[in-house]
Amino acid sequence: MREADEQAVLGVVRSIPPGRVATYGQVAREAGLGRRARFVGRVMARLPEGSDVPWHRVVRAGGEIAFPAASEGRRRQRSRLEAEGVVFDGEKIDMLRCGWRASLDELLWGPPGG
Repeated sequence: MREADEQAVLGVVRSIPPGRVATYGQVAREAGLGRRARFVGRVMARLPEGSDVPWHRVVRAGGEIAFPAASEGRRRQRSRLEAEGVVFDGEKIDMLRCGWRASLDELLWGPPGG
């Protein structure tokens, strides 16, 4: 993995505000990496335990958590998202209410108050 690409992904993920989610593909596009959603997934999977990167705010294109059903990872991610106010409809996130759209200012300067 190229360090610059990895840092671009981490920068985008850090800019997703609490209570919002972005898809792996969206993160890739915002990071300037086109259609490299799987790359984003690999970057998220490599994060060390206790990382300050809000990995839990990145989900599949359909608004689903990528961890297998009934796994600890899935439970932990859903719990973190719900604690931030993310709304689920069954197993899917309500992307109309909770999907993130980065503004140019956020992309250039980071999230408000950050």
